[in-house]
Amino acid sequence: MKSSKNIEKEYTPEEIAESFVFPGPKASPERDAMLEAFREHRKKVSEKQSERTKLIAQLLQLKYLIEDYIKSDHLSKEYTFGYFLKEYISRLEKKNNQFAEEINVDPAELSQVINKRRKPTEKLIFRLEIHSNRNFPALMWFRLLEKDRAYELKHHREIIDSEKKNVKQRLAFSL
Repeated sequence: MKSSKNIEKEYTPEEIAESFVFPGPKASPERDAMLEAFREHRKKVSEKQSERTKLIAQLLQLKYLIEDYIKSDHLSKEYTFGYFLKEYISRLEKKNNQFAEEINVDPAELSQVINKRRKPTEKLIFRLEIHSNRNFPALMWFRLLEKDRAYELKHHREIIDSEKKNVKQRLAFSL
């Protein structure tokens, strides 16, 4: 058996990666056959799932997406509170008006929150937690709001610039 040092002397990093790290069929017909068999298997599994199981899987996927986004340092223009609220409603296969009625919120208010024209109120966030049977806790929605705010602060310097006139004295040094 060759040691890793001997292998590194003999092959380029690309050759090592291709032959040792990601071994598998390269021939297109063989690979296509494997992918087709995998698709068939996935299709059969999917057909056996109930609508309830599919909904749970979709909501879990959304919850993990939100949690990953909250944990990351990345700030996204796309991933806003409104985006995730819209996804939540969409995955439940509900119309906005129907969902607004279920959580006793004005449909116009819900629409404004989804379209980033209005910040969500605490009551909306708490109702989201209750509606989701605490599967999407209020704390998670509040953390999404913090990310939205951080994005605004980072990308909309005019907010800070407009407040400069109100600060009469600053520290004379930077840390």
